[in-house]
Amino acid sequence: MNMHQSATAPLDPRYSEERLPRYTSYPTAPHFSGNISAQTYRQWLTAIADDRAVSLYLHIPFCRSMCWYCGCNTTISGRDEPIADYLAALRREIAMVTDQIGRRLAVSHVHFGGGTPTIMAPAQLAELMALLRQKFSFRPDAEVAIEIDPRTLTPEMTSEIGANGVTRASLGVQSFDPVVQRAINRIQSFEVTAATTEGLRAAGVRGINFDLIYGLPHQTTQSCADTVRQCLQLRPDRLSVFGYAHVPSFKTHQRKIADDTLPDGAARHLQAETIAAHLTAAGYRRIGLDHFARPNDSLVAAQAAGRLHRNFQGYTTDASEVLIGFGASAIGRLDQGYIQNDPSPRSYAALVAQGEPATRKGYALTADDRLRAEIIERIMCDFHVDLGEISTRHGVTPESVLQSAPRLRALADDGMIRLDGRSLAVADHARPLVRSVASAFDAYLGAAGAIHSRAV
Repeated sequence: MNMHQSATAPLDPRYSEERLPRYTSYPTAPHFSGNISAQTYRQWLTAIADDRAVSLYLHIPFCRSMCWYCGCNTTISGRDEPIADYLAALRREIAMVTDQIGRRLAVSHVHFGGGTPTIMAPAQLAELMALLRQKFSFRPDAEVAIEIDPRTLTPEMTSEIGANGVTRASLGVQSFDPVVQRAINRIQSFEVTAATTEGLRAAGVRGINFDLIYGLPHQTTQSCADTVRQCLQLRPDRLSVFGYAHVPSFKTHQRKIADDTLPDGAARHLQAETIAAHLTAAGYRRIGLDHFARPNDSLVAAQAAGRLHRNFQGYTTDASEVLIGFGASAIGRLDQGYIQNDPSPRSYAALVAQGEPATRKGYALTADDRLRAEIIERIMCDFHVDLGEISTRHGVTPESVLQSAPRLRALADDGMIRLDGRSLAVADHARPLVRSVASAFDAYLGAAGAIHSRAV
């Protein structure tokens, strides 16, 4: 199937209009509960094996202005003092958690997310990186990634990013259409994005990612194509292409976006596939549902080898099963399950000041959760899954797995999937709806549908 065909082929609205998780974890965060205590987290940290390489996530929940499409946990601050106070709490949490672990674990990946992590002063970034290198043992090939708002990045911060060994930067672009930019309260010129990209490369950052969004207010297929053509001039190494999740009941600032300015499901699909067609025509390889990468990128190699993974940052080469999250609302994953910190920066800082983990909720994984999580990840990453092989490793029969996912029969009858004995494959034309297929194995789906995004 070529990309032009996929861009024009209609999708079954029974599936494309569904609201489903992005499956960056399983179970998904709405199913976390307060049953997981700070004491539980301490026990889980102590149990991390000495030889485990871990990943780190640091959440910086501050921005200078609110983008009305935003679904992140962030706070608007025009002053630097609240940010400095928060970073002091973040450093205390890092020291407290690593003291609980009791040894310097090896680190393979670090990700600074937000909000806008580069809202920090350059010296504050340097201080954080020095503390992380003191408390953890960075592998020589460790990836250090940071999310960037090009509108507020300074030359001094660009230099500090390079000096501190950041290997990958993700730039928010979303759309270069000025009509769309005004509608989402994010005015960002191509020239600013280009200068940021070139500055980061000059500072030594090897990997540049762009984030694009389709389904935004007043967005058209033509404006999506124009944005991609401009992006291609800057030669990003990877692009992430996400559908806008309009959930104004959950994110109240999204009420500034009128429902009647948003494209319907068919238009969203056309926008997404138009972007994909232009990127693949330019030589990028499509990775899973919504990522694109140059042919020599490590994501492409991982996908070809069946080693692609999915975590809270999307598709990744990070195979670590231990992710330690720092900061307000940060989510971590340990062998036993998930941990999430208090989402309020003020409450988070107060807990840390008391010498307590900022844990507010979490989830202890069951054997069935682990089985379903692996199946869902392989569907999301590979568009196919060997149910027989996975079932055997988890000590169950593939027949029992199939019986536990009754929705599969309807998916097969509708031509969405092919079931061949113990294997499942997503039909080529249904790949944009891969989340619908993955959801067949979600034992908890239903309770939190209102806060999820459309399947396309």
